[in-house]
Amino acid sequence: MSNIFCFGYGQVVKSFVKHLSKTNTKINLTYTSRMLENKKKDNSYKVFKLDENSYDNEIINELYNSDFVIISIPPINGEDIVIKHFSEVFKKLKTKCITYLSATSVYGNHDGQWVNEESSTEPSSENGINRLKAEKNWISLCKNLNLPIQIFRLSGIYSSHNNILKRLKFGTAKIINKKNHFFSRIHVDDIANILIKSMSHFRSGEIFNISDDRPASNEEITLYAAGLMNIKIPERIDAQNIENKMLKDFYKDSKKVSNEKMKNFFDYKLKFPSYVEGLKYIRDNST
Repeated sequence: MSNIFCFGYGQVVKSFVKHLSKTNTKINLTYTSRMLENKKKDNSYKVFKLDENSYDNEIINELYNSDFVIISIPPINGEDIVIKHFSEVFKKLKTKCITYLSATSVYGNHDGQWVNEESSTEPSSENGINRLKAEKNWISLCKNLNLPIQIFRLSGIYSSHNNILKRLKFGTAKIINKKNHFFSRIHVDDIANILIKSMSHFRSGEIFNISDDRPASNEEITLYAAGLMNIKIPERIDAQNIENKMLKDFYKDSKKVSNEKMKNFFDYKLKFPSYVEGLKYIRDNST
């Protein structure tokens, strides 16, 4: 029986738990939520409230008993709330593995070139700056406390609930005109599978890019998805005309994220090597 504690319960952790249950691995799961209404009705998991200002004290005892800890909560107002609330608690932890879910935004702009885990990290967006700060704080904390940690830098996540096909269906997708702009992505199922592998194959201090094999432009993916659905190609807009700040920041960075270290270390074959396989699967299995 493994005791798993998850800070946050978003799409990645939900997929991880779903896939783990299919392996017949016996687990005790505890997770945190900003809203206790997210609690499962059958009470099969424990859930406690955590936000930037307060937390349920029962979290502390659950942490002490945890074998695996996953941190999926992004920085809030530039601050990692897990470190803020629980850095003292971590001094007494005996966990086997801590996994911090970061993002490839920490690399910043590399003018469409390939990046790997050794590449320079010069984030330009607020999100990337805060993510890199959180990474460094987690690595420093765990080093000082002699705790095992790994960092997963996630590329753009897509799933059956969040994907370009849905945005096209509801008329919110657009083709962004930005020359030489590339970005990488990863299906949530592949993240879940790698998290499971890391429970038994782990080396403290490692950083991994979690990405598929095929970086591509927004235009390439949107045109493919429109053809897959046999619908009209959406309108085009120039990147400088994007109104949403976070999205505008996203298009300032262009890079292709290498996943060689991930595949080699975990001996992992991607379920969805690219958006082609992933989007076809979503289309064919949508309800």
